[in-house]
Amino acid sequence: MIKVQGLVKRFGAATVLDGIDLEIQQGEIIVVIGPSGTGKSTLLRCLNFLERPDAGWLQVGDLSVDVTQARKADILALRRRTAFVFQNYALFANKTALENIAEGLIVVNRWTKARAHARAREILERIGLADKADAYPASLSGGQQQRVGIGRAMAAQAEVILFDEPTSSLDPEWVEEVLSLMKQLARERQTMLVVTHEMGFARDVADRVIFMDGGRIVEQGVPSHVFTQPQDARTRDFLRKVLASQTSPVP
Repeated sequence: MIKVQGLVKRFGAATVLDGIDLEIQQGEIIVVIGPSGTGKSTLLRCLNFLERPDAGWLQVGDLSVDVTQARKADILALRRRTAFVFQNYALFANKTALENIAEGLIVVNRWTKARAHARAREILERIGLADKADAYPASLSGGQQQRVGIGRAMAAQAEVILFDEPTSSLDPEWVEEVLSLMKQLARERQTMLVVTHEMGFARDVADRVIFMDGGRIVEQGVPSHVFTQPQDARTRDFLRKVLASQTSPVP
C-alpha cells in the first residue's frame, strides 16, 4: 500500500502541492488528470524524491518516511519501491536497450552484470523488443524508446510504477503501442499511478480517477462517475474542454 499524508511542495512563494492526502492499494491503477500546472507531475516527482517535498509523510509498503527528515538511505529505499517512467524517455544515449534496462539493477540493486542482463532480456521479450537488445536509443522510434523506459521500470519490480505523461512526447502513430503495454501491466494488476491526458485510457483502465487543480485533489472516484457525473465545477469545466470533440457532453 502507498499512503501520502499532508504532502506539501513549494517553489519559492508558489505552493505547488497544498496538503495532498492519498492512499493507493496494491494492484490499484490510479489515473491523475487536470489542467497543466496544477501539480500532477510534481506529485509523482515528490513520491520518488526527484523533488524533495517541504512537508508530509510518505509510506510505501513497510517504509514510512517524514519527508522533512528523510536521509539518503530513506530516499534510496523509497526509490527502490517506486519506479519512474518519464515523459521524455530519459534513456542513456550511450547504452543499448538491454543496458538501459539493466543499469538500475546493477547500480541500485547491486545485481551482477550477468544476472541483470538476463533479467533485461526477459523484459525485452515481454515488451516485444527482444530483437532490439543491442540497439541504441537513437536508432529506436519514440514508441520503442518509451517501451524501453517502461521496461526499465518493470525490471525494478517496484511496488508502484509512476508514469509522468508517458505519451505526451510521442507522435500519434506511436501512442497506441505504449498504451497497449500499459494496459497489459494493468491487466497484470501492477500498481500504477499515471498522470496523463489520455482520457480514453483513464476511462477504460483506471480503478480510480483523480482530478487535481491548484495543487489539491479536487475530486476522485471510479471513471464512470467522474466522467459522467462530476461533482465539482472545476472538474466539469476541465472535462468539457478536453472532451469537446466527443458526442456525449459532460453534464
